[in-house]
Amino acid sequence: MKVLIAEDNPDTRFYYDVLLEKYQHVLVSAKDGLECLRIYHDEFENIRLQTDAMQKIQPFDAVILDYKMPGRNGLEVAEEILAVNPHQRIIFASAYVRDILMEAVRQLRQLVELVQKPFNETQFIDILEDAEMYRELGKFNVDINQIKLGQFRHEQLKKLVEILKEVGRRGH
Repeated sequence: MKVLIAEDNPDTRFYYDVLLEKYQHVLVSAKDGLECLRIYHDEFENIRLQTDAMQKIQPFDAVILDYKMPGRNGLEVAEEILAVNPHQRIIFASAYVRDILMEAVRQLRQLVELVQKPFNETQFIDILEDAEMYRELGKFNVDINQIKLGQFRHEQLKKLVEILKEVGRRGH
């Protein structure tokens, strides 16, 4: 996976770097919201120039944003990215209280994901890779490769698993 992370804390950026390298993902990191937007727009434009106009442009598999950053906060960054590319997967990773974050991201009127800091390696990687959701879907004989082609967000995969479980309960 190719992941863009905006995180103003250098120690946390280093943690992401080590963690994502361990799982063989490509990390592009930004120290603040403005740098993140510059990187995103540059990558988006490079891909747009090389692809068919009808093709969906996905410069990163996920963009992970800290909520509170200098320059532009995570919410402002997410708004601008989603205005250019409404299909971009956004994950907020923040120590802010979840209720405050939920209220803030409702302003986006788009599905984004939240990870509460501090988190452990397994939690973070599962959300990023949707490993747990794929294991659950595999129990229902779902073609995981077809699901991955759909580029569903973690929350969408979670909802699909819940629906399949409910159908399974009703069928028995």
